[in-house]
Amino acid sequence: MKLLLVEDDPSMQATLERSLTRRGMQVHACSDGRQALERWRSHEPDVVLLDLTLPGLDGLQVLERARGGGLATPVLILTARGTVGDRVIGLNTGADDYLAKPFDLDELEARLHALHRRRAAGQRETPSHTVGNLRYDRDSGAIYHGAQVLELTPRELALLQALMVKPGHAVSKERLFELVFPGEADVQYEAVEVVVYRLRKKLAPTGATLMTLRGLGYLLKAQA
Repeated sequence: MKLLLVEDDPSMQATLERSLTRRGMQVHACSDGRQALERWRSHEPDVVLLDLTLPGLDGLQVLERARGGGLATPVLILTARGTVGDRVIGLNTGADDYLAKPFDLDELEARLHALHRRRAAGQRETPSHTVGNLRYDRDSGAIYHGAQVLELTPRELALLQALMVKPGHAVSKERLFELVFPGEADVQYEAVEVVVYRLRKKLAPTGATLMTLRGLGYLLKAQA
């Protein structure tokens, strides 16, 4: 199991990373919300273990932007916020499970394996998304043109991933801005247009067209 551990407490992070690695998991740890979101997009794990109180972006913001970008990785929220209200908010934002601190390691491991099995069953049904000759491999996070990985910048990749999971449907500029420039308050919305312009040139030979729908956003569809 490839696990993305997002926890900002150094002691808790080290303990979980050590314990879960000993139990056979491949653990990549992040302590910052923005860093975690970038890692999630570029190297999609099997399961995400997500704390809510994080610097950069908090856990709910990370989860909301990941789900908005089409990342369907199972998420277990692990937090000291154990009230019913917090649990409902987390689950409504897109979490799959919730475990309050303090917790038992055996129970945590069992829940992570349950989410992993659920993901494996889902991947047998929908392992990737295709538009024209493009294929988005959700397991690796890469987008292929035929057998070759499409060479994209991180921002181009984030934008194309968001469009690939909703082929034929418009995605608003505001949503794309949140996914491509997370937490960058000093960047203008027009920056999305620059990424779109560059991406559109790279997509020309792929059999997919990136369309601008005035007032609605952007849409990806296969060329006729």
